[in-house]
Amino acid sequence: MNTFRVLRVSFLLLFMCDPFVANLFAQGNKIDSSILTVDRIFNAKEFELESAPATKWRKNGAVSISLESGDKGQKLVSHDLNSGTQETIVPEQWLIPAGETKPLNVEDYDFSDNGSKLLIYTNSKKVWRVNSRGDYWVLDLSNKELKKLGGNAQPSSLMFATFSPNGKTVCYVHNNNLFVQDLADFHITPLTTNGSAKLINGTFDWVYEEELGLRKGFRWSPDSASVAYWQIDTEGVKDFFITSSSDGPYAKLISFGYPKTGEKNPSAKIGVVSANGGETSFLQIPGDSREHYLAKMDWIDQSVVLQQFNRLQNKNTVMIADPKTGKCSNILIETDKAWVENDNEFLWINKNQNFIWLSERDGWCHAYLVSRSGDKITQITKGNFDVIRIEAVDEKNGWLYYLASPDNPTQRYLYRIPLNGGNPELLSPKDLKGTHAYSLSPDASHAVHRFSNFKSPPSARLIHLADHKVIKTYTENATFKKKWETIKKVGTEFFRVKVDQGVELDGWCIKPPDFDPAKKYPVLFYVYGEPAGQTVLDRWDGKRFLWHAMLAQNGYLVMSIDNRGTPAPRGRDWRKSIYRQVGILASSDQANAVKELLKTHSYMDASRIAIWGWSGGGSMTLNAIFRHPDLYKTGMSIAPVPNQRHYDTIYQERYMGLPSDNPDGYKNGSPINFAHQLKGKLLLVHGTGDDNCHYLGMETLIDELISHNKQFTMLAYPNRSHSINEGKNTTRHLYDLLTKYLFANN
Repeated sequence: MNTFRVLRVSFLLLFMCDPFVANLFAQGNKIDSSILTVDRIFNAKEFELESAPATKWRKNGAVSISLESGDKGQKLVSHDLNSGTQETIVPEQWLIPAGETKPLNVEDYDFSDNGSKLLIYTNSKKVWRVNSRGDYWVLDLSNKELKKLGGNAQPSSLMFATFSPNGKTVCYVHNNNLFVQDLADFHITPLTTNGSAKLINGTFDWVYEEELGLRKGFRWSPDSASVAYWQIDTEGVKDFFITSSSDGPYAKLISFGYPKTGEKNPSAKIGVVSANGGETSFLQIPGDSREHYLAKMDWIDQSVVLQQFNRLQNKNTVMIADPKTGKCSNILIETDKAWVENDNEFLWINKNQNFIWLSERDGWCHAYLVSRSGDKITQITKGNFDVIRIEAVDEKNGWLYYLASPDNPTQRYLYRIPLNGGNPELLSPKDLKGTHAYSLSPDASHAVHRFSNFKSPPSARLIHLADHKVIKTYTENATFKKKWETIKKVGTEFFRVKVDQGVELDGWCIKPPDFDPAKKYPVLFYVYGEPAGQTVLDRWDGKRFLWHAMLAQNGYLVMSIDNRGTPAPRGRDWRKSIYRQVGILASSDQANAVKELLKTHSYMDASRIAIWGWSGGGSMTLNAIFRHPDLYKTGMSIAPVPNQRHYDTIYQERYMGLPSDNPDGYKNGSPINFAHQLKGKLLLVHGTGDDNCHYLGMETLIDELISHNKQFTMLAYPNRSHSINEGKNTTRHLYDLLTKYLFANN
């Protein structure tokens, strides 16, 4: 065969790997509209979902406010759910600044407590994960005056503007300092002046935001006289550098403090300052501020309450502090042999004499009623099930509302139980099997109800909670469903598979149309596997599900399995079994599940097993194909952490302990140390601008593979972050890459 012919055949084979092109060939250049393609999923608009309007609740009753589209912009519409009346309370013309012709593009909004003023957020910019820096405007509803906050501040530079409880002032962050602006004369008072790149007032550094979920770092006192705030000092924290080449022919360095495992942490303090300005009084919180984390803080009456974790995060101390003296007293200490979850907000009842608390102390996550002094703790929910999240407290009628799924850890339902204990009551409709989510009104009489399952996209409705009677339908995604009916159907099923010691793991499977159990099918496993998330959930998975369905249409079995250690509502022991062995037990569970499925599912082609994942799933993909090279033929790893020593303190030390105390765990849990065992085909993908799981980690893995003469394929996306979604056509390009690589190599 001559060279030209070889090249022509090779090109044709690669070309045919695109399912869209293959579809053209198969149909004689006639497109089969029942078959999904990468273009149809990620470029076309035909599978876009409708979004429900942003809805909030009036604080004084069953009145919802929704942000809706008008003729020229947005408007706010009020729905009185008791009377059934509806009215536009902020028409679009009120949102037009003086001298302008178009209304503001409202990205978020909030009313003052007395309802006389509206705070509007617009023109936002991304800070790490979310758009938390932008412009704020205040609309006086009495005289329709619309004024911008911040004085001469640069556009898109204010953060977290918040009304004082009396509605007379607004506090915000600008350039790592706190300011209060009077809404009568718009005079600006600085509360701090020492903010810098290293000293952060009122917001957070990278690691506190990423791993503790903290962004707005201040709280108004109930009397509007003071502001309590976090101060983060990153001096001494080692800087990480990212090279950006997006602004011209010369690259520039972006640096930020990033404490990696075993390294020096930022210091965190909490101070209280008068809303009129002056000196800050810092609370006398015991312990080394760099060896503890201040994970929660708020006011209760004229005191400050806070939660302090030790560095290992196996102890959470709830304290109450006198802001005048700074003295702190312990209320409650929550401990665990592994780690304590950081999921407790302060929910006070009984005139602030008790609060609701979630704890795993009996082996399951349950709700407890704790006295303000901490000397009395009463369990509210009981049984062999987990409270997943508290949704609301209706103190007037004596109810606690929470999400749980006692019978199926892949689903979510709303329950309520008397605050003094008793039998729980299921509120979600029994015939709607899947995942329910709620935003309850302050009096818990109504809710915005969202529902989806594995095969059905989300719906959103305004409901009467007691009987789930629909008051208003926001979206049923009817257009999508109509289009979905024209698509060639794939089979879907949930299952359980036994692994070591009789443990059963949850999984799902997407099967090709016209599935024939007598045939052999290649398999792709989608994995995450770390303590931060589940993949096996009975809910709509968006375009990722469509892509998996497309692969199934092209003859693949697509599966996912939740190993032990994922945050499934299956009890404390399930979740914390991976303590000090992240990457070890999980990858063993995944491999054992595959082996067991191969024994019982003869239609799985054992010679064509592939696996893919992102972030922690990218790491798990590496662990799978390195540790079990004879099991997995192909791996596609996106944005992984090949070496756990290279990840941040708060996340990795929570689950692994300190590197000095668990060197073997860090070594044996890191896939880079098993790269020499690679036999199969490996695709590596990373964004060079990833501030989370650094591209540096990918470079070290590449060096390790090269040193062992292991061949692989790698694509770097320039300047893309951890989500690899910035820039024109990026998402479509990435999934096209994954599709072609899978079809060519598995």
